[in-house]
Amino acid sequence: MNYRHAFHAGNFADVLKHAVLARILVHLAQKPAAFRVIDTHAGIGRYDLAGVQAGKTGEWREGIGRLEAKPLTGEAAPLIEPYVQAIREVRAFHGDAAYPGSPLIAAALARAQDRLVFIEKHPEDVRRLTDAVGKDRRAKVIELDGWTALNAYVPPPEKRGLVLIDPPFEEPGEFDRMADRLAKAWSKWRTGIYMAWFPVKDAAERDAFYEAMQASGIRKILRIELLREPIARTGDLLAGSGMVIVNPPWTLMDEMQVLGPALTQVLARKGSGLFRCDWLVEETSHTDQMD
Repeated sequence: MNYRHAFHAGNFADVLKHAVLARILVHLAQKPAAFRVIDTHAGIGRYDLAGVQAGKTGEWREGIGRLEAKPLTGEAAPLIEPYVQAIREVRAFHGDAAYPGSPLIAAALARAQDRLVFIEKHPEDVRRLTDAVGKDRRAKVIELDGWTALNAYVPPPEKRGLVLIDPPFEEPGEFDRMADRLAKAWSKWRTGIYMAWFPVKDAAERDAFYEAMQASGIRKILRIELLREPIARTGDLLAGSGMVIVNPPWTLMDEMQVLGPALTQVLARKGSGLFRCDWLVEETSHTDQMD
């Protein structure tokens, strides 16, 4: 499979992933000390929703298109605002059809003292990512396999930061690889925040991944999952997506218990969506906590 995220940019899975990413970055920016973002599978950085690839699937219409047509209100509105503001900033320079990938969302929400490392292995995508990042002195684009980079760039010089792991799931065994590499990275840098995204197509495959994470020895793992419809209805199609967050900000669970259901109402098909946010692995003692 020759995966390119341009076909899927801005879809319902992106909306959830990028909304959570924005909330974590907001939390990190609340303290003056610098933090680092390491994006292991960064993609091209900026996508054209009016382009040929996005037009072939039209997936963005069921994602960011729905959110823009029906903006969140009430308590959820300020929680989604950093993500929405990042989109506005990109569109101010690149037009209303532009959509930011995770690198440009990180760039929009990071501060002058923070550092951003974007990893991508496809040479053409590296070129486009470099162009999207532009002359941002905080950012470094590296051509390298994401899993290799996860081992090489953890721990970073900064004490605080986020590792975003968002592989394309184009190869067999990606769930096993994610569980294994995430555990190894955590063993090297136990105070960092790790955000690992995955598609939900098969319940048994997803549940096996959860079991592997529970057996990994990692403490403080928050599970976030949004299904547009029950898995049984979709076969091999994407029913939803999920994330495991290691060392989540202390506010994130409460925030997602407000934001997640609101997003599910907008993104689900015919009211059949399901959302959950709970502890997959709880902390074991006070000394495990991170501020």
